[in-house]
Order: sequence, then structure tokens, then C-alpha cells
Amino acid sequence: MNEIRLLSTSAILGYGFPEASLKAGMARAPHVIGVDGGSVDPGPYYLGAGKPFCSIMAIRRDLRLMLHAAIEAGIPMLIGTCGGSGGAPHLELTAQLVREIAREDGLHFRMALIDAEPPRDGLVAQAAAGRIRPLAGLPALAATTIEKATRIVAMMGPEPFIEALDNGAQVVLAGRASDPAPWVAACTRAGLPPAPAWYAGKMLECGATPSIPKGHDCLMVTVREDHVDCEPMNPIRRCTPLSIANHSLHENSSPIHHIEPGGMLDTSDCRFDALSDRAVRISGMRWNPASQYTVKLEGVELAGHRAICVCGTRDPILIGRIDVFIEEVRGIVRDKSAAFGVTPDRYTLGFRVYGHDGVMGAREPNRTATPHELGFVIEVVGDTPEIAMAVLGIARTNMLHTDFPGRLCREGNMAFPFSPSDIEAGAVYRFSVYHVAELDDPQAFFPIRYEAL
Repeated sequence: MNEIRLLSTSAILGYGFPEASLKAGMARAPHVIGVDGGSVDPGPYYLGAGKPFCSIMAIRRDLRLMLHAAIEAGIPMLIGTCGGSGGAPHLELTAQLVREIAREDGLHFRMALIDAEPPRDGLVAQAAAGRIRPLAGLPALAATTIEKATRIVAMMGPEPFIEALDNGAQVVLAGRASDPAPWVAACTRAGLPPAPAWYAGKMLECGATPSIPKGHDCLMVTVREDHVDCEPMNPIRRCTPLSIANHSLHENSSPIHHIEPGGMLDTSDCRFDALSDRAVRISGMRWNPASQYTVKLEGVELAGHRAICVCGTRDPILIGRIDVFIEEVRGIVRDKSAAFGVTPDRYTLGFRVYGHDGVMGAREPNRTATPHELGFVIEVVGDTPEIAMAVLGIARTNMLHTDFPGRLCREGNMAFPFSPSDIEAGAVYRFSVYHVAELDDPQAFFPIRYEAL
């Protein structure tokens, strides 16, 4: 093919998009429709819990519109990182929604499901062979870490998508995937070079985010031999050279070198030319193949159980000594919790003080302003839900009633917006696997199942 037209509906499946934008995009006769299904950005909880971070109602709405558009046009629909995190339960959730919509609306197609949870014994063997290396300053991956993990996913490249399409799948749902991978698969399968394919994927993975004003909306990208054209489908949005260049910097340690499965996208010599006041052409990107194919591994383990309380104060005397006050409360909580058998090694206690370094903590550069009120999020992570709630109760009580020099109020120090004030927030997970695995076969971790609907 001399060109391929790709329509992305939004930044994440479930973020929503205007139906009018979808119709405008479909009027351009795209060859593929798709959307990124998830992200690691919301943190480890969703991977560990097996839950989506978008509502099922919102996901179902987006899926229904996309499925009808794809089936009516006779084009593939591709979704990577299904369900938010791309684990087995996330993939199954998305697949079940597709099955239900197909049954309810009388849609028929061949569907491929690409799993992304590698067998644990295979990971242990690879780690032992020195074929898994750490990222972000983590230690080498130990067998005990693999075994302890609640869930581990691998981030697939485009190859499994290509195989699914080659085997006749019209709807491809994948577990954890590199965000551009589905789009790269469509491009390279059509015979276009990897450099514009990967650049197009970087744009499409976020829907209309490369446009201004930013918003969750539809983006059309046309890929040709040596360039990429980007245009939003909503007339209120525009792609400009600056908005495209700005978006190409995101989510990488380097602004110009983007490491992906199988190689690196180099954008250091890219040109950004306005085709109109709404569309931009990008050229000059390069793809440098890697000598060793690698995929990223993401895994989480249970860290405890969380309970939180939200409160606030506008007492100027308390605000003037808030750091000392919190340390006093910490000491009271430690002693009173130990009295009912919960020692400090069984929980962590945190205070987020909004209005006083609540966002950046010790790295806050602006320490000159004196706030007239402060908001607190008291957080306890305990070994069990009971421990978390018990320690939180002591912390909340003593935030409320602990005396301090110059105190004028004789009742509580804090205002509470909610009753009950103590909120059980559930399981807490932490990232334990953030590593890179070497693969001789890019599809080794990613088996494919097919269904006829």
C-alpha cells in the first residue's frame, strides 16, 4: 500500500469521544480503527487487583460505537492493553463486553485474544540465565520476587497483532502492549517502513491529545513511505507543528530517542510542516533496529491494606507549628497502637498536608507563603485491614484532640467533611517487577486465541 489511514478514537478506551468525531473519521475511509486500552500511569493497584481504572459503563459505550463502525466498514479494530493494565482478568473483561455487545446487536466477526502474562517458570529460567535485566535502579530479578508477585505482564510489540490479522481476525484484543504496537502492526503489515509506523503510533496512542485544545477525541493519521500526516476529526481542535512536536516528547527519558520492542525511534531530525491550519506533516524520523529484541516486564505484589481519613483546619496557631504537631501525633499513635498490640513494623502512617507541601513534599521550592487553611489526608497501610483501620482511628482521634501551646479552642482541632470519617480503601500493591526480558521470538510470551462471534 502507498498509504494507510488510521483512526484512533481516544487516549484510553473508556475516556470517551464525541460520536460526531467518530462519524467524521469514518467518512475518511480509514483502513483501521483502534484505541489504546490502558496505561501503567494510574499505578500498581489496577494490575494487582485485576480491575479497570475506567468504568465498565464508559468502556462498554466506547466499544459499542467502535465495533459498529469497524464491522459496518469491514475494517479491523485493534485494542492494546485491554482493561487498563493488560493482565488476564483485564483482557477477559474487555472480551466479555465485546461478546455481549455482539450478541445484543447481532454483530458477527472473528476475534483474536492475545495474552500477555508469561508463565512464571519461564521467567524464573530466563532470570537465572541472565536474560532479564532491571530498570529504574531495581535489583536483579530474583525467583522469590517472581513467585511473590500477584501478577506479571509483558509488553508486546507489533508481531502478535500481525499474526492475529494474518489469521483473519477483524477484532484484536490484546493484553499489555507497547502503546504504538497495534498501529505499527497495521502499517508494517501493509508494507510501510517502521520509522513512520512507529511515529504514527506515538501520535495515535493518545487520540487527539496531539491537537489543541487537548481533549479525548478522535485523530486521523495517514502514513506514507517517508512521512506521517495528523489531523483531529473534531472541528474545534487543530494539530499544529508545535502541538505535534510537544506531544512527541512525552513518556520517555529522552525527548528524541524512544526505545521500543525491537529497536529505537529516533526523532532528532524530524520536520513539522503545517498542511493547513488543522493538519501537520511529520518527516525525517528514523528507526534503528536493536541487536537483541526485548520486552518490558511489569509486576506487582501485595504491600498491605489502606485506610484513609480526610480533614482540615484553619486554626492559625496550629498552622504555625504544624510540622511539630504532626510529629507529636505520630508519637502518640505509636504508643497507643503498641498498647493494643500493633507495633510500628506492622503499619506505615502518612500525612499529606495540602497547602503545605502536600504535592511535592520536601522538594517544594515555594516555602514563603503562609496558608490560612490546611487539608490533611491521613493514610495508614497495615498488614491487615483491621490493623489499618485501628491505627487510623487513633491517628484521627489525636489529630482532632491533641493539645498544643496557645490553643484557644477547647473542642476539636479538625473539620471532617465526611461521616464516617475513616474510609477503608482496600488492598495496596507496589511495583516489584520493572525489568526488561530478552526474547529470541517476539511472540514467545504472547499466545493467541481465536473466537468466532
